[in-house]
Amino acid sequence: MNSETAAYIGYSASLFIVLSFILKDIRKIRIVNMIGYICFVIYGIFSGLLWPVIIPNALICFIQVYHLLSDRNK
Repeated sequence: MNSETAAYIGYSASLFIVLSFILKDIRKIRIVNMIGYICFVIYGIFSGLLWPVIIPNALICFIQVYHLLSDRNK
């Protein structure tokens, strides 16, 4: 993947994170956030393994999945 495509993925990740602040439903917020975090992980991988970007965003993504699954059981 070229650097221009990786940059677009990074911009879309930022867009998803910002859009999540507009939402009111916690489930929708978590889903939109998770899409943004996944995009940041992809961006970090294709931008030369940027571990400071990959690790926290992957961890937060797993936390979002955990909360989505645990909220579904309530």
